[in-house]
Amino acid sequence: MNQITTYAQQFQTLLVLYLPRVFMALLALVIGWWVIGRVSRLITVSTARLDVSLRSFLTSLVNIVLKVLLLISVAGMVGFETTSFVAILGAAGLAVGLALQGTLANFAGGVLILIFKPYVVGDVIESQGKTGEVREIQIFNTILVNPQGDTIILPNGATSNNVIVNKTAQNRALVEIPAEIDGANELAAVRAWAVPLMLADAQVLPDPAPEVVVTALKPGGMSVAFRAYTRAGQSIPAYGRLIEQLQRALAQQGVKGPVPVSHTYTRVLPD
Repeated sequence: MNQITTYAQQFQTLLVLYLPRVFMALLALVIGWWVIGRVSRLITVSTARLDVSLRSFLTSLVNIVLKVLLLISVAGMVGFETTSFVAILGAAGLAVGLALQGTLANFAGGVLILIFKPYVVGDVIESQGKTGEVREIQIFNTILVNPQGDTIILPNGATSNNVIVNKTAQNRALVEIPAEIDGANELAAVRAWAVPLMLADAQVLPDPAPEVVVTALKPGGMSVAFRAYTRAGQSIPAYGRLIEQLQRALAQQGVKGPVPVSHTYTRVLPD
């Protein structure tokens, strides 16, 4: 009987000691959960101008971090020892950060690209030795498509930390088609039919006007470039049409390729 009384007294003591803590912890949990929801909605509204993927990721990240901190605080209010838990959580976070440092660098690069916008979807860019039209900007990668139809995936970390050549920052893209022709061809005659041919394409801009320029002189021939501008995002289909039309026109106009040049070497023998 005395033992039951002792247990009852201990239970009453614990109830008096912990009941207010539990009540305050539950109250803090409810209020904190409500505040976190309001903060998440506020972040969603305040970041409305950012990319949808970035906005969703930031909202989720802040929401999860705040809820973890709230649960740790509530556990401390009840009386649980949270120091070791925080230490374990910090060590785990450090280990994960070291293991995913490349991924985190790509994430940071994606955030910088989405905020500062050195390029947007539809631009033609050159980066890390690759050139193509930007089809998608993801959190970790940028997706390009080149004129050959290849899909190029660039990691955002390396892209944001290297030189980016935006070929369509002025809302126009250069289509350049190189060719090798015989040096005896009259460049003025080539321009006379090539410029109207390029202007006839619906996606080629009249200003700046298309042009034909010499890019290099070689034995027996010269390198020329047929250049035309299109609106951003229209360069790849225009490139495909123009290269086919120019190839056919070169044959119809009788423009010959470079003439092979043979070299004769004379060896002088000593007397």
